[in-house]
Amino acid sequence: MVEEEEKEESWLRQLCRGDAKLYDVLAGSLPLDPMAAISKEDLGALTEEAEKSVKDENYEQAIRKYRLVLDKAIFEATQHQEEKDRYIKVIQDLMSKTAQAAERAKEKVEKEGRADRVASLERRIEYCRFVSERIEDVLDVASHFYNERLEILGEKERGEARRGAVREKRTKEEREEGRGGKRDKKRGKERREERLEEDREEEREEKGEKETGEERRKKILEARR
Repeated sequence: MVEEEEKEESWLRQLCRGDAKLYDVLAGSLPLDPMAAISKEDLGALTEEAEKSVKDENYEQAIRKYRLVLDKAIFEATQHQEEKDRYIKVIQDLMSKTAQAAERAKEKVEKEGRADRVASLERRIEYCRFVSERIEDVLDVASHFYNERLEILGEKERGEARRGAVREKRTKEEREEGRGGKRDKKRGKERREERLEEDREEEREEKGEKETGEERRKKILEARR
């Protein structure tokens, strides 16, 4: 898992093309598995929850809830390019509301003498400003990153399904061999040879997927130059 994270961090750096600030912002906000990490709730419902926290003057809770909305909005924007302009307006509005909540939270913690929270809230305000100003770049990089991650996750899922089917087939064959005794000795040898060939084929497919993935990334980077 650590090796995969390092590989994806390197890929994200390449997509950011030397823009250290853009990389720092996105490295902390783009999950490796968006389908698992991003909320399944509707954008509207998530936004209402965040706005309710603001009304209750629970600003730090509102910031956390707005982050869930923003993560979802950015992901959806990358998957619905035909609605990009609409999502940009939605995201910029959410960034403005998040920054306002962070400003209120900052005022509150300063009055309470909680200096340890001030720096974190200032970073959140700066994050909102940066993303709002650089939204086109953010969505461009996020789109390539998420599409590549979804492709990899799809390849993994297909590979796991394929391996599962092979394991199930082998378990069934082994049971049959156990029941057949000496009569199936010859057939058992043939099956072991078949299994070796299946293992070799699996290795070839995995190598092919890796090469395909590397070639895909190379083409993406070339197209962005």
